[in-house]
Amino acid sequence: MAERRVLPLAAMEKILKKAGAPRASDNAKAVLSEVLENKGIEIAEKAMKLASHSGRKTVMEKDIRFASK
Repeated sequence: MAERRVLPLAAMEKILKKAGAPRASDNAKAVLSEVLENKGIEIAEKAMKLASHSGRKTVMEKDIRFASK
């Protein structure tokens, strides 16, 4: 069973083009999607801990920004 991709390949192509890649394979886009999703989960987990430590249930912009550094 194929794993459902959360981040669309079209968005990955847009990112790669902004980075200067004139072309990218579907496999490259799929791997970038996987890597970015994993990094996003990592940041979100850190942001949740920051919010919890501050006595909040709501993750705020400042939590995400701090967690991503």
